[in-house]
Amino acid sequence: MTATPTLALVAHDAKKDAMVEFARRHEDKLAAFDLVTTGTTGGRILEACPDLTITRLKSGPLGGDQQIGAMIAEGRLQGLLFFVDPLSPMPHDVDVKALMRLALVYDMPMALNPATADILLRSARLTGLKTTSETPEVGHTAS
Repeated sequence: MTATPTLALVAHDAKKDAMVEFARRHEDKLAAFDLVTTGTTGGRILEACPDLTITRLKSGPLGGDQQIGAMIAEGRLQGLLFFVDPLSPMPHDVDVKALMRLALVYDMPMALNPATADILLRSARLTGLKTTSETPEVGHTAS
């Protein structure tokens, strides 16, 4: 793992406002991460939180979801915050499912809504620390 953990932020169109609000509320915590985002989501977050350092990838439908999926497969991410809109059809639904599948296959900490993102952002595992509880996280160490 790199010295600074990397976190990916992705949001469907109907959830971009929620992601921006999340970033505003947690700007101080997010500043401790290298952030990668899909294009439009990253642009919106930067407008609201110009002090955050964000690497913007392509828009989700243009390959951004796949770029983040590759980062998961390469072990370059420590977490994924993906605010999903379950009520709107997604023309690139196969890419969304592939991204979520990779997060599951690689046991990536992933939050799909603001409530779980709040919890995940406080996780010791997200920052690469060993946990001391008797949870499934025991035994996982930073690589």
